[in-house]
Amino acid sequence: MFAEPGATPTERPTILVVEDDLGYRQLLLEELEDAGYVLTGVADAAAARAVLARQSIALVLSDLRLPGEDGLAVLQATRALTPIPGFIILTGFGTIGQAVAALKAGADDFLTKPVDLDHLRLAVARVLENRQLQAEVARYRQVLAGASFHGMLGKSPAMLVLYDLIRRIAQSDSSVLITGESGTGKELVARALHAESPRAAAPFVALNCAGIPESLLESELLGHAAGAFSGARGARQGLFAEADGGTLFLDEIAEMPPAMQTKLLRLLQDGRVRPVGANAEISTDVRIVAATHRDISERIANGHFREDLFYRLETFHIQVPPLRARGEDIAALLQHFLQTHTVARECPARRFAPEAWRALLSYGYPGNVRELASLVERAATLAPAEAIGLDDLPERVRSETSGRGHADEPSVASPAAPQADEDWRTLAEVEARYIRSVLDWTHGNKQRAAKILGVGRKTLYRKLDERRPNDT
Repeated sequence: MFAEPGATPTERPTILVVEDDLGYRQLLLEELEDAGYVLTGVADAAAARAVLARQSIALVLSDLRLPGEDGLAVLQATRALTPIPGFIILTGFGTIGQAVAALKAGADDFLTKPVDLDHLRLAVARVLENRQLQAEVARYRQVLAGASFHGMLGKSPAMLVLYDLIRRIAQSDSSVLITGESGTGKELVARALHAESPRAAAPFVALNCAGIPESLLESELLGHAAGAFSGARGARQGLFAEADGGTLFLDEIAEMPPAMQTKLLRLLQDGRVRPVGANAEISTDVRIVAATHRDISERIANGHFREDLFYRLETFHIQVPPLRARGEDIAALLQHFLQTHTVARECPARRFAPEAWRALLSYGYPGNVRELASLVERAATLAPAEAIGLDDLPERVRSETSGRGHADEPSVASPAAPQADEDWRTLAEVEARYIRSVLDWTHGNKQRAAKILGVGRKTLYRKLDERRPNDT
C-alpha cells in the first residue's frame, strides 16, 4: 500500500521516496510495494522534511538532484532524527563524486539511475537489516549500560574468553572465520571485531551469501560496468569497493557457490577486484570476516567448499559458544529482553512467575540467544496477567522442564484424577489453555491457529482479548 504523509504507522517498514520525476517515482513506489514495504512519495526536500517531522520512516530513498534543495539536505534532516532512518542516494553518472560525498556524510548506499530493480530490492533490504541491528545494539546499551561488549550480553567465563579473543584478533588485518550454531550472535562478533580494530571509523559492510541469488552474487560483491549484463544499464560499485578501508562480513560463507569461491580466493590473495564486464581491476583494502553455522570440514569433504579458501579464511578462528555453555548469562538475558520488549512496545511492566522462571532457566535453548529473545517477546505479548506464568511459555519449554519430551501435537494438559469439585477447571479455563496450546503449535501464527480451532480470525482475536488475568 502507498502511505500518504501523516498516515497511520504500520509494523511494516515505511520507506520515503524523494524523486521529482513523477513517472520514475511511481516506478520506485510500485517496485518497493511489491517487495512488501509501505511507501510514501514526495517530489522535493521541503515535502520530505514535512513527512519526516510527523511520520516514522525506516528508510529514505532520495534523488541527489531535486528542485530547490538537493538530496544532501534531505540526508541532513534525517541525521537529526532518533532513530536515524536508513538512507540511499539515487544519482546519475555525472554526480557519482557527490554520491560518494553523501556516503561520507552518513548515507548508507547509492544507486545509479536508471536503477537496476534487483539491486534496489537488495540494497533496501540490506540497509533496513543493518539499521535494525544498530537499533537493537543501541537498546542493549541503554538497558544494560556497562554490562555488554559491543552489543553482546553476558559475563560468563565463556563470554569473557570470547571478548578477550576479539580484542586481540581485532588488531590484525588478517581474515577471520567465525563459527557457531544459529542464533549465537556471529554477526555481533564480526561487528565487535570491526569496532575494536584500527578500521573502526571505516565502513562495516555485511552480506548474507545464502540470501543472494547465484546470478547476482558476483555483481553484488564486485560491482559491474554499464552493459555488463541484461538490465545493467548503469555502472555500480560492489561491496568490496563499498567496504574499502573497512571490514566486509560474509555471513553463511559455506553457501557461497563454487565459482564465486574461486574468485574470492584470488581476491584474498592479491586484493584486486575486477567488476563484472570491466576492463580494469581496482585495488581494495578490505578485511574479510566470514561466518557459518555449518560444519566446514564436512562441506570440504563433500566437495562443496574449497579447502584452500578455508585455510585462507581461517587465519584466525573464533568459535562462538552456544547459550547452553553460558548458564550464568541466561538470567541476565531473560531480564534484558523482557525489559527491552517492555520499553520498545511501551507496555506495562512484566515479571516472570517463579515456575516460569525455573522453566526458562533450565531449558536447553537449541536456537540459542535468538530463540531466548523470541520466547520472551512471545510470552510478554500473550500473557494475560502481569506475571508471565508457565502456561504462557511454549509447549516445548514446558515439556522439557517436566521431562515429558517434546509434544508431537497440540494438547490440553489436564490434572490427573481430580479429587474435589474445586480441582476441576471451568470450561473457559480449558478453552483458554487449548487456545494457548494451539498457538504454541503454530508458533504464534494466528491465521493457522484459527483454522485449527475452526473459528475465524476475528473470533480468535476476540477470545484472546477476553482472557482475564486469572485465566490458567
